[in-house]
Amino acid sequence: FGGEVPAAGLTAVADTSAELEKEAASPYAKHSFGAQFAEVQVDVDSGEARVRRLLGVFAAGRILNSRTAHSQFIGGMTMGLGMALLEGSTLDPVFGDFAERDLASYHVPACADLPRMEAHWLDEDDGRLNPMGSKGIGEIGIVGTAAAIGNAVYHATGVRFRELPLHPDRILAGLGRST
Repeated sequence: FGGEVPAAGLTAVADTSAELEKEAASPYAKHSFGAQFAEVQVDVDSGEARVRRLLGVFAAGRILNSRTAHSQFIGGMTMGLGMALLEGSTLDPVFGDFAERDLASYHVPACADLPRMEAHWLDEDDGRLNPMGSKGIGEIGIVGTAAAIGNAVYHATGVRFRELPLHPDRILAGLGRST
């Protein structure tokens, strides 16, 4: 075409329905998996929970770029820490809108909140996945990290919390102390 688009335009069509049907009929799971662990220290007088260490080990097929994969895992774990301890939204009962409208009132993890984090993955070679042997990493580090932190707080306090985030007032109430 010489670098010019024809007046009638260009059209590209890809029919992947056969591949989708083949994948749907496969007896094999093609999802990434992970296990996460947290070490937490809870101050029973103030109700503050601090994460000391996080470890995530993942099975995500063939890792195509180790640097970006590591960043994705660590980033997900950072978001999971925020989900567990810091982030939370409340509705304004008068206006019916979220009270947290900016980063001054909606707390996300900062460098001082982040503990020593490690992310590792298992080298997998699964020819049933796709020609590259890769799986999606997505945000696999988030929910597992929040759950690991919640379980670590349970082990530290003996109280099972079923709602996040674990703000100090929630921890103190769970411990039977006034806020």
